[in-house]
Amino acid sequence: MITKLLIANRGEIASRIIRTARQMDIATVALYSDADRNAPYVLQADESVHLPGTAPADTYLRADLVLGAALRTSADAVHPGYGFLSENEQFARECARAGIVFVGPSPEAIAAMGSKIEAKRMMAAAGVPVLPGVTVANESDIDADRLGKAAEKIGFPILVKAAFGGGGRGMRIVSEQVELIEAVRSAQREAASAFGDGTVFLEKFVQSPRHIEVQIFGDRYGTVVHLGERECSIQRRYQKIIEESPSTAVDDALRDELGRAAVAAGKALSYEGAGTVEFVMAQDGSFYFLEVNTRLQVEHPVTELVTGIDLVRGQLLVASGAPLPEEMLDVSPRGHAVEVRLYAEDVAAGFIPVSGTLTTLEFPELEGVRVDAGFGSGSLVSTYYDPMLAKVIGFGADRDAACDLVSRALQETRIHGVTTNRDLLIGILREPEFRSGAIDTGYLERHDPAALMVRRGDTAATVPTHALAAALAAQADRRGRSTILPGLPSGFRTLHSAPQTVSFLHGDEQIDVEYRFDRAVLTARAGTWQPHSVELNEATGELVDAVIDGVRRRYRITRAGALYFVDSALGSTELRETERFSDPTDLQEAGSLLAPMPGTVVRIEVSEGQSVSAGAAVVVLEAMKMEHTIRTPAAGVVIKIPVSVATQVDSGQVLAIVQDGDAS
Repeated sequence: MITKLLIANRGEIASRIIRTARQMDIATVALYSDADRNAPYVLQADESVHLPGTAPADTYLRADLVLGAALRTSADAVHPGYGFLSENEQFARECARAGIVFVGPSPEAIAAMGSKIEAKRMMAAAGVPVLPGVTVANESDIDADRLGKAAEKIGFPILVKAAFGGGGRGMRIVSEQVELIEAVRSAQREAASAFGDGTVFLEKFVQSPRHIEVQIFGDRYGTVVHLGERECSIQRRYQKIIEESPSTAVDDALRDELGRAAVAAGKALSYEGAGTVEFVMAQDGSFYFLEVNTRLQVEHPVTELVTGIDLVRGQLLVASGAPLPEEMLDVSPRGHAVEVRLYAEDVAAGFIPVSGTLTTLEFPELEGVRVDAGFGSGSLVSTYYDPMLAKVIGFGADRDAACDLVSRALQETRIHGVTTNRDLLIGILREPEFRSGAIDTGYLERHDPAALMVRRGDTAATVPTHALAAALAAQADRRGRSTILPGLPSGFRTLHSAPQTVSFLHGDEQIDVEYRFDRAVLTARAGTWQPHSVELNEATGELVDAVIDGVRRRYRITRAGALYFVDSALGSTELRETERFSDPTDLQEAGSLLAPMPGTVVRIEVSEGQSVSAGAAVVVLEAMKMEHTIRTPAAGVVIKIPVSVATQVDSGQVLAIVQDGDAS
């Protein structure tokens, strides 16, 4: 039996594993990089070991350091979570050689599924439906004539996909022959960066498909079962953002067919532990093998909620040598579960990952809602790892109930300090087509993400109302810290006088707030908006309770320097208090192209003095293992390129200066 478990991972999955291990009376050891020193999971573990550095290659991907930490702390098992070393065959073998239990399938099963090309061959032999394709392993395979003929045989559109790894990295959709070679090269570069191997393969891209996966579980005694399917079709950049169980497209007969195919895949691998068989499903219900994820999936909570089975507990039991738990042998799913992935990313800018400090991250307590979070208030979101902050999962009697729960939970969540996809998730959960269940992987291509984003509350009144609340909180905070008559509000006069004034920026909009206390009467104005009546019940630096135009609301205020974050029933607003005098050093030269996120310059596509057209690629950044192309907003001449390849840049740093003119 496992007595001490080292978690070779970080963030929310580390916290998730620790939670079950504690319930099973298993001691836990966490690992942390420099960037994760103060992460919540580190404090939740019984012990922790520091891995010096920040980049994954220097920390969580260092098998020698991970095993060294296990031996140093006398851990008798390692749980790899997902990502990092979770599907590393060699690491699993090294654990066995060190006498440490690897909580996962055998090294042979991992190796068999590590190459998507070999995996397809094995699955075809096991009778699992697969799509035809062709492999591009190295530079010599990139022959335009060879690939062109292969593409014609497969038929456009074609999916170019990394042979190793997942998460949407190293994937491209090609619609025309002319795009093929560049798509292959680009996918190879991204795959090599993310997985250390640039091999890709080409296969037929199924039009308007659903992404359906089946949870399987096996033990060392030859038993393999499936625990139902999950719908994972809502994706951006080939990465899932909403998952649910069961799928609205799967009836009992199709569920049985999918389950039998998944179990056949598991038996072909002599599979032990938790795994997922992923399928692409056409509109007519035909389905084809994609891959087997030989680990726990990010979206495993939806299966746990509809089956009532703790999958991590099952993993630990099977890894200890026990047969499958009794509850897995006779599964009767009930209700519906929906999970959303809350990311630190800028949706409007093209889902660009963002970093920064989470001033506030607080989730509401609602019955039927589960939150698996890797961050908390004050946590640092770095550029080195996946930008997922948390998973919010709702369980209800039916799909509508589950969607309503998650939508409400997201609306009441307080998130400050970094931009997130929260408003997009709410918008999708409330959108009619999604609610009807008529979804596929092209959902976010048919629906403009910016248009889907829910602007919570009456935006015409929200911002000025919140600006007034911020000003009142600021004055209350100042007066509370004053040693002279601290009980009097700022601006109080026994006689009429000029109002107090404070200015905020909301995006590019400036809002001037004026307020004045005349004896017991408060008058105020925010921009062009002036409430007819304001009655202040309570005001502190963190809370304003006021009746404005006959409606009483409580406004919660969080301040970080000049930033004010205001939450109320109207929604959330971020405001920046303006300086009385601007700093001229803050001005950027005209035509500056700025880094939208921290990252590394991997390519420079232009040279100084070159004329460029609107939309031309200038610099390519790599952030969080994905490439992001910086393009010119208008035609002009490249005046200056102050960065070079391999330069580490911060958000807002100048990458190039492109000004109107002609190079000649």
